[in-house]
Amino acid sequence: MDILELDAAYWDERYKNRQTGWDIGYASPPIINYAEASIPKHASILIPGCGNAHEAKALLALGFKHITLLDIAPTLVENVRQELGEHAPIQVICQDFFQHNQQYDYILEQTFFCALHPTLRQKYVQQMAALLHPNGILAGLLFNKEFTQQGPPFGGNKTIYQQLFHSDFNILQMIDCPNSIPPRQGNELFFALKKK
Repeated sequence: MDILELDAAYWDERYKNRQTGWDIGYASPPIINYAEASIPKHASILIPGCGNAHEAKALLALGFKHITLLDIAPTLVENVRQELGEHAPIQVICQDFFQHNQQYDYILEQTFFCALHPTLRQKYVQQMAALLHPNGILAGLLFNKEFTQQGPPFGGNKTIYQQLFHSDFNILQMIDCPNSIPPRQGNELFFALKKK
């Protein structure tokens, strides 16, 4: 698929038509387990390409207080805002990730990287680094497989990711994910990277 076609209108249409095969319907266990074990409750967290905000709802229930959600699809963002309510300590922003300019302690990656056209990957790495405070952490899941059909999702492997991230991040962890959901078992890497 052409990079220009993966715009706000494309993703908004997917949500309007409920063509959201990537949505597992609940928070991703590896991400929530990591957050519970490694992220201080007071830390500021960004979830880009937040989708239906399952991870944010789970984090909220665990006592995290400073969560920002970012998505490019207006219909989705409005739905999430209504579902969460205006009193939830979660900021929900409708914006292109590459235009965002706040800074965070942690950024959580869950099916956002794989939704971007591969030509944007270097830009993704630079933007992630820019959005993190010094020593900030980018953590989450990446597909450890190539897809035969035209993306999204777009796949990759550990070697590609190590080469991609090494200029801006120190790799703390990049392992075969031990607790992926059953349909993705054996096809995901869990990673944690510290901004250089």
